[in-house]
Amino acid sequence: MNQVQINGIQQVGIGVSNANEAWKWYRKAFKFDVPIFQDSAEAKLMTRYTSNKVESRHAILAMNMQGGGGFEIWQYTSKKPLASKEKLKWTDLGILAVKIRSKDIYKTYDHLKTFGATILGKPEPNPVGVMHFFIKDPDGNIFEIIENDSWCFKNKDLTGGVLGVVMGVSSIDKVLPIYQQHFQQVEILADEKQSWADFKQVGNEKTEFRRVILQASEKATGAFGKLLCQTQIELIETDYPSRNVIFKDRNWGDLGFIHVCFDVNGMHELKRNLKEIGVEFTVDSENEFDMGKAAGRFAYIEDPDGTLIEMVETYKIPIIEKIGWNLNLRNRNPQSTLPDLVLKALTLNRVKD
Repeated sequence: MNQVQINGIQQVGIGVSNANEAWKWYRKAFKFDVPIFQDSAEAKLMTRYTSNKVESRHAILAMNMQGGGGFEIWQYTSKKPLASKEKLKWTDLGILAVKIRSKDIYKTYDHLKTFGATILGKPEPNPVGVMHFFIKDPDGNIFEIIENDSWCFKNKDLTGGVLGVVMGVSSIDKVLPIYQQHFQQVEILADEKQSWADFKQVGNEKTEFRRVILQASEKATGAFGKLLCQTQIELIETDYPSRNVIFKDRNWGDLGFIHVCFDVNGMHELKRNLKEIGVEFTVDSENEFDMGKAAGRFAYIEDPDGTLIEMVETYKIPIIEKIGWNLNLRNRNPQSTLPDLVLKALTLNRVKD
């Protein structure tokens, strides 16, 4: 296999009806208060997933500087985004929830109760004995708050960035090679059967689930690997007779979790490696995309159920936009992470409410 480097989950795409209002809530609730970019443009390369029509959008990539992936908060400006016709069920196919890391589960629980979150259950152990609980944001998106010990910097805030996602899949065995072999989520923390009662916080479908929790290496690679921290992917499979595809009859960018995005080095090699197992890039910017002051190459694949996985190889990123400090990453050693001083400089862009 050719050399490819997966540096962590860069972000999760969240389709919302009002990006600025959603971001304001995420700043208060989760401290995603450092913008990497804010950009309005046409999504010309995404027509495969926007009904063959070029749509306009406004996007904000926001991070929590304690560590973890970010949120790409995504709002259509050319049309009204659609909600799912069906109520989300824990048996559905697609991204069911986003994992948010927490330092102290009980203090985080008390904090989120004050910010309009719908609390779905009290803190309790997950299958590997780690304390967690679920909430819904004002738009109905489900987040799993989970204690974690992988951090970049620590301050007084209770939460960090994205740890991972929970995904409903039709066959765990079919999707495992994608995440283990090609996205380096190698360690299996749990692989077991569970009853519907184990998911009582988020659903009441009386069925048995197979649940696999994957985890990446602790080693930080890539320019932003230290900031992105260790990641997890949780896969859920069930024989429940009616499994709705979350984005059925809707477009990328409509309401909900639209993709999970990995930060990569070696996009060309990754494309070739995935093709060898029959997984083709469905979208590929190939040369370079510009998103405000940021630039790079992005691509998409689909898992066997059509859930979108994005990959981004970053070439340029703004560090302090006000003074025009943009960092060119093309000629860096991909094994080397950025110095703490450079990462901490991003906090100068912090938005304070």
